[in-house]
Amino acid sequence: MDIKDITFSYDKKVNTLHGVNSTIDSGKVTTIIGPNGCGKSTLLGVMSNNHQPKSGQILLDGQALADFKPKELAKKLAVVHQQNNAPADMTVEKLTGYGRIPYKKLFSSTTEEDEQAVEWALQCTNLADKRKVPIDELSGGQMQRVWIAMALAQKTHYLFLDEPTTYLDIYYQYELLELIKSLNREHGMSIVMVLHDINQAIRYSDTIIAMKNGEIIVKGAPSEVMTAQTIKEIYGVDVKVKTDEEAGMYIVPVGI
Repeated sequence: MDIKDITFSYDKKVNTLHGVNSTIDSGKVTTIIGPNGCGKSTLLGVMSNNHQPKSGQILLDGQALADFKPKELAKKLAVVHQQNNAPADMTVEKLTGYGRIPYKKLFSSTTEEDEQAVEWALQCTNLADKRKVPIDELSGGQMQRVWIAMALAQKTHYLFLDEPTTYLDIYYQYELLELIKSLNREHGMSIVMVLHDINQAIRYSDTIIAMKNGEIIVKGAPSEVMTAQTIKEIYGVDVKVKTDEEAGMYIVPVGI
């Protein structure tokens, strides 16, 4: 995926994104970080065709997103938003099955391929034993996995996640991040996610895109770009960058 000179504005007066250029490497986990209001989620929204840029374009497999038909794009790119809603009495399996809508024609019945895709998605997210459970009986971590299962049922190469660990306690945060890692490592999915936690971004990303004021400040491997100087520039916080045999690379704030 290529991001070419993207400018975006919500009110047509003040630009939220300013001529953003980058690439998303296929088969990698890319994480977008930066302070509140820097344009992380906005950029993800443009990349998923939920927002239309003021100028520039996003190319997926050499084709502009704007040129894809909705169902055609939904077979290539799945998105899990920060906030999602569904009827409380809907079962896990039923909600996951909605990921097959891009493959269905009006009034068409469920195919064997649909059933296999849903089963695969439930197995990947460890929800097979919850398939008949209404979603209002699930924990926050389980509910987040259902939304990911629905996205997986779309059978896309790209998976975008907007702050997937928000509202989860630390156990479910790391459970979810381990799931994301396995989807990439075991199934070859190209994953782009927005995260707030820098240490989580360092640990679970192949590439980090760091933003500030609607612009990309730096992009690269965590070990290369997550320096004390860069973090100070982006967040205004002094940190020490440390490395541990078990924990790997991590940062420790030392002052504001």
